Amino acid sequence: MKKNFKSLLLLALSLTVLSCNDDDNSSNETTEQVTLKNHSETEAYLSKKAGFENLEIYSLLSSEDQLEQSPNFVYGSMADGMGLMKMNDGTFTLINNIEAHYSIARITFDKTFKPIKGEYILNALATTGTAQCSGSLITPEEHGFGPLFLSGGEWDGSSQGIFATNPFKNAEDAELATMLPAMGQWSTENAVVIGKDAYPSKTVAFIGDDTGDNTTPSGQLAMYLGNRGDLAGGKLYGLKVTTAGINFEMDMQEGTTYQAEFVEYAERTLNELEQESRDKGIMGFSRVEDIDYRKGSATANREIYFAVTGRKTTALTGKGTFYGRIYKVVLDANDPKIATITCVLDGDNFAGVAKQFHSPDNVVVTKNYVYIQEDPNGYPDTADKTHYPYLYQYNLNTGALKVVLECDQVAAANAGVGSISSLWELTGMIDVSDIIGIEGSFLICTQNHGWNNDAFVDPSAITNTSRKEGSQLYLIKGLER
Repeated sequence: MKKNFKSLLLLALSLTVLSCNDDDNSSNETTEQVTLKNHSETEAYLSKKAGFENLEIYSLLSSEDQLEQSPNFVYGSMADGMGLMKMNDGTFTLINNIEAHYSIARITFDKTFKPIKGEYILNALATTGTAQCSGSLITPEEHGFGPLFLSGGEWDGSSQGIFATNPFKNAEDAELATMLPAMGQWSTENAVVIGKDAYPSKTVAFIGDDTGDNTTPSGQLAMYLGNRGDLAGGKLYGLKVTTAGINFEMDMQEGTTYQAEFVEYAERTLNELEQESRDKGIMGFSRVEDIDYRKGSATANREIYFAVTGRKTTALTGKGTFYGRIYKVVLDANDPKIATITCVLDGDNFAGVAKQFHSPDNVVVTKNYVYIQEDPNGYPDTADKTHYPYLYQYNLNTGALKVVLECDQVAAANAGVGSISSLWELTGMIDVSDIIGIEGSFLICTQNHGWNNDAFVDPSAITNTSRKEGSQLYLIKGLER
């Protein structure tokens, strides 16, 4: 792990007093309004499904675009987790992980929501060539401190763990990184701080371990618990199912609720945490991916959802999911270390509501819905699972699961944007309705695997890479929240 640690307590305190811009800039605001339209020269190859025909989909940015204020900026390979802020002058700032270039980009949108500038605020040198996967934005309004962007260091490199990046960081310091050693080393997909109303005076963060093992499910759901705004001095825990007879995740049946608790870790380093997890009976999953919490009341904020993407080997039969699951964890109102867990959607149940699941990966949770994005692992064993990546809508009140859209890789391949054989990934989805002031608005990315071009690399992010696949950013309008 990179040894360039700073005092996270001081960082949190300093960031809390940062505003998105100086108050004096309010006088510079004009009558310009957010106007949704296509800004990319790359079309949106997303096919709407029955019941969602009225959605509006806009292609905002792709790897082949040039931005007017930064024509040399390249939207790099495998765009992933992101967070959006509105500045006091009416413009917008997007922080966006570029996974396969081991970096984090900052993209400026004007007042109409047109992308106009891009730069890298964390590069491959800072991350020691470690992939930056899902990400989450901490804000004072939602979490009680910040702003601060958390991202997961997952594969390649030597910095597996959680990165903490100031959204206003000078791009000239892109070679400098801050990590959060108190949250442990993992093959980290994401770290998510839940809403400030869930536990007054506390910071509760959940960490997804994307470790894959061909014999034993080995990805944990970890929890960091500290005082409000303190990301350095808290304690680290792992989820243990305490109901008798539950030894593996596949012992948990879809729709059944089980008792659980979060067990404290003594270790913080990668291999030692894995061994401690096994020694203490902390539950292993077949690759924990993205995590989010329900929006609304304090009670809602204590409802956590996470995706397990799955892994298929004979040795994992009956132990770990092959095709993917969505779990719900409900925390006790007084003590987050006490919980229940329920598998709400099971892709291994070929007769169930989630029989179409082919590797759910990323999730975003609103007041009433979970939106689930797929990153297919490449084994469509049934007709139901034979499709390009889906975006699903899961109704938290009725249990209904619907397919919202599918990556249209046939049309894309015909236009020279990728191939039909390299499955794309839908990822990074966030709800931006309240930020841009348009109800039902979400940003989402595609990793357009198979769309290769030597020009899809920004040397300010990475100087030596074989990954030159394009990425694309969209806005979807009209989804229920």
